[in-house]
Amino acid sequence: MCCALAWTAHRLRQYMLYHTSLLIAKLDPIKYIFEKPSLSGRVVRWQVLLSEYDIVYVSQKAIKGSAIVDFLVKRVEEDYELMDFEFPDKDLMSVCQTNKEESKEKENWKMFFDGASNALGHGIGVVLVSPEGDHYPVIAKLNFYCTNNVVEYETCFMGLQEAIERKIHILEVYGDSGWVIYQLRGEWEARDSKLIQYHKYVSKLIENFNKICFTHLPREENQMADALATLAAMFKVGTDVKIQPIMITLRECPAHCSSVEEEVDGKLWYHDIVHYLKFQQYPKQNSENDKKIIRRLAMNFFLDGDILYKRSRDQVLLRCVDSAEARRIVEEVHEGICGAHASGHMLAKQVMRAGYY
Repeated sequence: MCCALAWTAHRLRQYMLYHTSLLIAKLDPIKYIFEKPSLSGRVVRWQVLLSEYDIVYVSQKAIKGSAIVDFLVKRVEEDYELMDFEFPDKDLMSVCQTNKEESKEKENWKMFFDGASNALGHGIGVVLVSPEGDHYPVIAKLNFYCTNNVVEYETCFMGLQEAIERKIHILEVYGDSGWVIYQLRGEWEARDSKLIQYHKYVSKLIENFNKICFTHLPREENQMADALATLAAMFKVGTDVKIQPIMITLRECPAHCSSVEEEVDGKLWYHDIVHYLKFQQYPKQNSENDKKIIRRLAMNFFLDGDILYKRSRDQVLLRCVDSAEARRIVEEVHEGICGAHASGHMLAKQVMRAGYY
């Protein structure tokens, strides 16, 4: 209620500034704002905003039940239709699509287009999506000066031409440029001389499709086409340069950083240390330098049967684990409802704090 009062006062400032305003409500938000002992940033802003107005609180009285009904009766619409409570298809259990309707939907291709302009030039990007979900990006850089609306028309033209070359007959076009979308749908009229010529040319391309529809969508839902257009506009491309299509792959795990390395020879990473602590023997074909390293490393480890422990700086024993167990421990510490979701170094410290090495 306090937020609503502050917003209303801000919007009606020219009316409330020179008159006394009566606030009719069940609760008194003015008392809450100006008499609150501990003030937060938002409440302080509300105090400063409402201090210049003359607002008087009036407690809300009981509303007569028939007052709302009388108010609605006076404003009855002529085209009002009574609600029909009878369901004509009461014996109908379900509504399903036929195979023909499903096959028609599977034949629909989708096209997303967008243009970008900056100090380096103009770029256009189009993404064609097949019924199977495959994406086919098409990008180009405009090497001539044009306005933003012309860039959008150039993008739509390139996408339609690409669809015609692929022999697509049913197409759903999506774009975040309301100017172009509504003109192609016939809802808006193109009056600019340049846009009129573009509109006529694109209209001829539309005749090559059996069915086509244009839909406006927010920029947040057109990210791939926007990213391609921005990429094309960010750098200069030579006339003889040919850039292959961009292939995007999904990688589930990092290449090296914060990952657990697999043992190359199939042995555990601490196999040589355990072998030295048990038998006081070195691996074959080890140099003198390798033997010194094994002796120096073995001083910080403790072997209890077949379990190897690492002595920390405060002499706490940390159990050494292999790659499979280490991966499971890292997932338990990092993921889950109570997971840390920390960086790599902090995650390693938490694993060591839990008693593992």
